[in-house]
Amino acid sequence: MSDQLKPKFDINGLITAVAVDDVTGDILMLAHMNEEALAATLETGRVTYYSRSRQSLWVKGETSGHIQELVGMRVDCDQDAVIVRVKQTGAACHLGRRSCFFRAVEPDGNLVDIAEA
Repeated sequence: MSDQLKPKFDINGLITAVAVDDVTGDILMLAHMNEEALAATLETGRVTYYSRSRQSLWVKGETSGHIQELVGMRVDCDQDAVIVRVKQTGAACHLGRRSCFFRAVEPDGNLVDIAEA
């Protein structure tokens, strides 16, 4: 076990990043970071992710204004996932929801909205 951050990126050079509201503890979204995105997040305090679909970096809120300011970062015991504790401005979800996790899965597989829009 190391006392230094040494992320274990997957075969595609990515690590899972879970964004959590620092005040409420709500899970806001799940995304990925590559080495450059992780470094930019730590250096700038603006949460930066790696878009697998666009194959490029994106700073959360850069175009929408719904920014995530880094409050703190935690890494799991294997250093293959991080939690970014953020101050969220506006919606975290691209559908305009505060959190991407706004639906519950019922035992029959139906989805039910559990959060306000």
